[in-house]
Amino acid sequence: MKILSLSSVFPNTQEPGLGVFVSARIQKMAELAEVKVVAPLPILDYSHPHKKFVRHRETGSLRQDDFEILRPGWIFPPGGTPVNVVSLALRLLPMLRRLRKRFPFEIIDAHFGYPEGAAAAILASALGVPFVVTLRGNEMVFACDHLRRKFLEWTLRRANSVITVSEELRRFAIRHGSALEHTHTIQNGVDTEVFYPRDRDHCRREFAISGKTKLIVCAGELIEAKGHHLAIRAVAKLARQSSEILLMVVGGVARGGRRFDAQLRALISDLGAHDHVRMVGAVNRTQMAELMSAADLFTLPSYGEGCPNVVTEALACGTPVVATAVGAVPELVPNEEYGLTVPPRNEDALRSALGRALARKWDRSLISKHGGSRSWRTVAAEVIHVLEPLTSAQPGWVVPIGV
Repeated sequence: MKILSLSSVFPNTQEPGLGVFVSARIQKMAELAEVKVVAPLPILDYSHPHKKFVRHRETGSLRQDDFEILRPGWIFPPGGTPVNVVSLALRLLPMLRRLRKRFPFEIIDAHFGYPEGAAAAILASALGVPFVVTLRGNEMVFACDHLRRKFLEWTLRRANSVITVSEELRRFAIRHGSALEHTHTIQNGVDTEVFYPRDRDHCRREFAISGKTKLIVCAGELIEAKGHHLAIRAVAKLARQSSEILLMVVGGVARGGRRFDAQLRALISDLGAHDHVRMVGAVNRTQMAELMSAADLFTLPSYGEGCPNVVTEALACGTPVVATAVGAVPELVPNEEYGLTVPPRNEDALRSALGRALARKWDRSLISKHGGSRSWRTVAAEVIHVLEPLTSAQPGWVVPIGV
């Protein structure tokens, strides 16, 4: 099977951590099918985390592992309006017509519902191929806007299949037009070559953490929706009962929303919590695995998620998790053998759960076995299983007017 994967969120030399979950799935799919990736790069980059709106980007093509990555530059107006969908489709259509002469792809695999999914609907109709959309969580935010929601619903009604990374997203997709029988939940996987239990004492020495310290790690973009501020407040209060507690907040400023790092640092200062909260910044994957292995707990107090890789990665390292019950978290932490879940935006519930989890003894070997049980190869095989029956589908031309 020949697959064209479309994603505007994909690693590049300037942002190697961008869309690693997309890259991981594609890498394993390329072992089971022929895959080419189209990863459009914005020429005017409005969402650049360091406000470099106009900058050189690596357009063109390159090979990675077993697949080719095409990086066309594209321009779209600011504001995230549905014009972006049309701009993307018009930019890609001539290129995909040429590409199909040397690579007769049978299906388009779009990695987000918007704008990729909506653009894929137009492209699939124009090229006479089926398309599949994966919903990863940001679609629930886009649905709050009337016009974007209409385009997303238009896409979901026309998709040959819809893949979601959580049951919450599956219900969302069906509610917004996806056919029940063509909507499938396929959670993300984990790279156990990186995320596995490492020597705890060694990892603690690497980050100058004493053996007596109760270490909690929190990771994610430094935006309000990740809930780092809730974890900081909770730990500051727990520190009144036990001075040997430390929260390490891992992450940098990225594309997920309005930057919140200054507010977090101000909060730490206001609470007088410098001895109990450490802002680590962005780290590489190996360092993240070391921090998770060093930690007594991992926490993710997000307002919303799709299928958060950091939860699975922490579990694979044998670290129990305290996280909000959003997205796929209830499926990743199905019972209290692996961690605790709490309602989102509830600082008191978070503080209580962290305190109970720190006082409990955990079977880290059991947790690691659970967290590492789902590989990216398994994910890829499940996706291929969804795609294979669709390659005979031939959609007609649909014009996205009147949505």
